Amino acid sequence: MKRKNHSNKLKSKVALAAIKGNQTVNEIASEFGIHTSLVNRWKKEAIEALPLVFGNSQAKQTKETEIERDRLYQKVGQLQVELDWLKKNTGHL
Repeated sequence: MKRKNHSNKLKSKVALAAIKGNQTVNEIASEFGIHTSLVNRWKKEAIEALPLVFGNSQAKQTKETEIERDRLYQKVGQLQVELDWLKKNTGHL
């Protein structure tokens, strides 16, 4: 027997219904035609993921980008100094 692949839309509807608490887990499971353990699992996953949704991930990504940019500028500067030193000491370039 093949496993059913449930869509993310269905999972979010089930999790939202479970979080609301207006119905029991058994009622939600029978309404959507799934097992009660899936309702509990999807509810737990949704609750764990909520802080990430409202987190400040864009600010973190911006800070990481700035750090990487500064590191690259430092490396470019170092390479430029080395190139200038080689030009001065070899006299060929």
